[in-house]
Amino acid sequence: MDTLELDGSTLEGGGQLLRIAVALSALLSRPISINNIRGKRKPPGLKYQHAAGLRLVAEVCAARLDGCNTGSTTIELVPQSPQVTSRTYSADPGTAGSIALLLQVSLPSLLFSPSPGAPSTLVLRGGTNAAQAPQIDHMQHVFLPFLRRHLGLEPTLEIVKRGYFPKGGGEVHVSIPAVRGPLPAVTLVERGKVKAVRGRSYAAGLPKSLADAMCAAATEVLVESGVDAELIQIDAVREKPGDAVGSGSGIVLWAETEDGCIFGGSALGRKGVDPARVGKEAGGELVGNIAHGGCVDEHMQDQMIIFLALAQGHSTVKTGPLTLHTRTAMWVAEQLTEAKFRVQETEDGAVIECDGIGYVPTSRAVCSQS
Repeated sequence: MDTLELDGSTLEGGGQLLRIAVALSALLSRPISINNIRGKRKPPGLKYQHAAGLRLVAEVCAARLDGCNTGSTTIELVPQSPQVTSRTYSADPGTAGSIALLLQVSLPSLLFSPSPGAPSTLVLRGGTNAAQAPQIDHMQHVFLPFLRRHLGLEPTLEIVKRGYFPKGGGEVHVSIPAVRGPLPAVTLVERGKVKAVRGRSYAAGLPKSLADAMCAAATEVLVESGVDAELIQIDAVREKPGDAVGSGSGIVLWAETEDGCIFGGSALGRKGVDPARVGKEAGGELVGNIAHGGCVDEHMQDQMIIFLALAQGHSTVKTGPLTLHTRTAMWVAEQLTEAKFRVQETEDGAVIECDGIGYVPTSRAVCSQS
């Protein structure tokens, strides 16, 4: 099969384009070459986290991988005949690079393994709560519930140890049962009223008063926006020394509606920044996601695209304002598959429609774990 060439500076021009392209290449046994990787970032090229994710996918699907060095702006991935024998895979960038992003790039290949038996296991190390990436709590409380409720998938995630910038050192275990048939189409256009808001405000290696202040400020923002105080439950915690590596603080929130939609909001503590301001940022992000009238938040909006493309039939999802990450995800999916996306922009958001390809794994189209 001819190698598909992609320009990594297209649209969003960051690591997301790389992750989606690599995941689909592995699933579909489609050789790809990507140049200008992270062309709109300074500096461009692969970071340790991206290289670790690429090596992980190459191992899972026995691909030939060229150019996978930090700083590289060109890679080539050529999926080979399945040869993998292990059911447990691990990745560690050796930094505080986002564990959530390692999960994003590797999850599709393992979900569609044709091999029967026990679930696959991922052991991922790095940063659990990193900047410019979904928090691991978002993956646990927003992303995975979306996969379970709307796609019938059943991955489970255990946070073994938290890891913070700059040391990393966090560890997450993910159990991934393989799907046996095509994914169902998703119709998600109604969400109902908010029925619960949960959250985690944390401090590691720092006073618990920071977590308390973030919790109080976030609660205040939510109540002022009209959320009933009785629906809000945010845990303020100080990490035990053995449960985290490094020091850090932040807050992660998630809201569930009567129709099963889940939205997130989060913020990280920074040196010299009032923790109350951090709490207000997280609360404001969640309030914004609730206010736009869509059924997914801005992170889930682009994360769902690869699954809609692989699903069987016509999917329709109401979202908030379309993000550049989502436009990029749709562009990549259409380059590598026959899926077709249509977007109807509205005053407060958009409706994304997709005719998926009904992907079913074959022995040569995905990884083998025999």
